[in-house]
Amino acid sequence: MMELDNSGLENRAEWEAKDYRIPEFDRAGAAAATRENPFWVHFGAGNLFRAFQANVVQRLLNEGVLDRGLIAVEGFDYEIIERMYRPHDNLSILVTLKADGSVEKTVIGSILETCVLDSENTAEFRRLEEIFSKDSLQMVTFTITEKGYSLMDGKGKLLPAVEADFAAGPAKAASYIGKVTALLYTRYQAGEKPVAMVSMDNCSHNGDKLYDAVRAFAEKWAANGLVEEGFLNYVNSKEKVSFPWTMIDKITPRPDASVEAILEKDGIAGLEPVITSKNTYVAPFVNAEECEYLVIEDVFPNGRPPLEKGGLMFTDRETVDKVEKMKVCTCLNPLHTTLAVFGCLLGYEKISEEMQDTELKKLVEAVGYREGLPVVIDPGILNPKEFIDIVLNVRIPNPFMPDTPQRIATDTSQKLAIRFGETIKAYHASDTLQVSDLTGIPLVFAGWLRYLMAVDDAGNSFTLSPDPLLDEVCPYVAGITLGQQADVEEKIRPLLEKKAIFGVDLYEIGMAETVCDYFKKMIAGPGAVRRVLQELSVNNLK
Repeated sequence: MMELDNSGLENRAEWEAKDYRIPEFDRAGAAAATRENPFWVHFGAGNLFRAFQANVVQRLLNEGVLDRGLIAVEGFDYEIIERMYRPHDNLSILVTLKADGSVEKTVIGSILETCVLDSENTAEFRRLEEIFSKDSLQMVTFTITEKGYSLMDGKGKLLPAVEADFAAGPAKAASYIGKVTALLYTRYQAGEKPVAMVSMDNCSHNGDKLYDAVRAFAEKWAANGLVEEGFLNYVNSKEKVSFPWTMIDKITPRPDASVEAILEKDGIAGLEPVITSKNTYVAPFVNAEECEYLVIEDVFPNGRPPLEKGGLMFTDRETVDKVEKMKVCTCLNPLHTTLAVFGCLLGYEKISEEMQDTELKKLVEAVGYREGLPVVIDPGILNPKEFIDIVLNVRIPNPFMPDTPQRIATDTSQKLAIRFGETIKAYHASDTLQVSDLTGIPLVFAGWLRYLMAVDDAGNSFTLSPDPLLDEVCPYVAGITLGQQADVEEKIRPLLEKKAIFGVDLYEIGMAETVCDYFKKMIAGPGAVRRVLQELSVNNLK
């Protein structure tokens, strides 16, 4: 059996005979150099980080472009480090699932040190303070999800840990961003050393979200006399601390049993996933698509390594914003949401299988090409039409990607406004385009209302994906049953007026009637969703 640890990798021939790419650099030497002069610390030791950033760094280490690697820090679930990373000597396996059916297997060894963000663990936190005090540190990056930057709960009230940290100061911070800001204060005290704080989370203007959260702590601590006066100026000085915007895109589903079976067949031991006490599912391997994009605003006060040699794209803030809007509002995210909603209704369990459905394929093509492209702004570094081409012809149809409509349907109420609302606004503001020209987008809205009934097109109930507003939005369709037509619009009208959900008031914009008509047709009875898709496929979605 092959063991995924340092001693197991000593038998290189055995790994290479089974087509594994293994680290080609001196891992022990690079680890020593990383410990002495760290340049990149990453918070959020999840699957995306292992599949993307760690793989980029590995390629550059193999090529001799870099001589040091990554330090991974986990702040939400310490067991990821303690029970998965360290037992495997911080090694993991990346299984790249290509659309042509081939599989690329890589042992990722570029993560050369791990820490937990635990202020109660003296040894761990002191090591982080040491890292943040180093002259060599250039970039601190994050994949902690958009929620990770929020200091408030869903009702707009400060989270208890945040409120306590505001009052107590950096000495024993307990909240995630409180601890990060405390480490940044350590860097300030070490001589106001420059650094880039780089959010790589999949959310718009992510750098601002990180900056706003860190600044909130700096302001409170300064106002309460808990830090030196200059710390707030340090956080606010772009010459000292930058918060670049980024756009990241790579599909990395939860580690899949079919991939685990491939690795087990190769004779690798110890592949069993761990489910932590916080219910995190983590395995010694990750599976991901081959396509990846990371566009970064190029503001690094302490310099940066030549990561463009690993395929990352560095540009100005305006271009990052254009790429983000292109992806989120037109070329990927709306298409994913469209397939998620109708996939749940039509009983699909894989997103890839939906692209073999004639009506659904026409629908996403209409939403992307016909309705989205006319209003998208070309960012220059990525061509919008070519991006959609790859999404619809390579990425989503990839039959080897174990992604599900149920996963993508998570938090849909939070996504509709940006993924579709911006396109509607652009049509409304246009001199040449009309909101009435849109057929695919209102069909998606109607499909989401139909989805909220938690009854599929065959008439069987199903479980809605997690969404923070389910308790608010589901009552609007409660009591509506298949075959019912009376009073439907009266019940759903207040929901269609919610700008917070759709980005616009659908009545004010002139789309509500279309949405209502589609919804009424889709509740006519079992099979009605499919009939509506077929009808529109023939008539309106050409």
